[in-house]
Amino acid sequence: MLQQPIELAEYTATDYAKACKRLGVPQSMGRVGCALDNAAAEAFNSTIKVEYIHRQRFRTRAEARIKIATWIVGFYNVRRRHSACDGMSPVDYEHFIAEARRAQAA
Repeated sequence: MLQQPIELAEYTATDYAKACKRLGVPQSMGRVGCALDNAAAEAFNSTIKVEYIHRQRFRTRAEARIKIATWIVGFYNVRRRHSACDGMSPVDYEHFIAEARRAQAA
């Protein structure tokens, strides 16, 4: 398997925390041993494995990283419809929600 485990220390490292703060990304870690805390991440991992990774052959880890990232950015986020997004792609759903919030604030 090409997947390399990410250590918890990477998520709690100072440099990582600074990068998250600089980019406006809130850090969030679930409780150890609580499957419900990471359900969304597990659902995503399952989807990407079933719909893309298991249907491909990658010659190198670098190739796998590039092709998987391209699939996420070029298909999963912009074209793949999600039941959790009322049948919209994540990008379309985010635009829909942002517009609804702007309209509500006006």
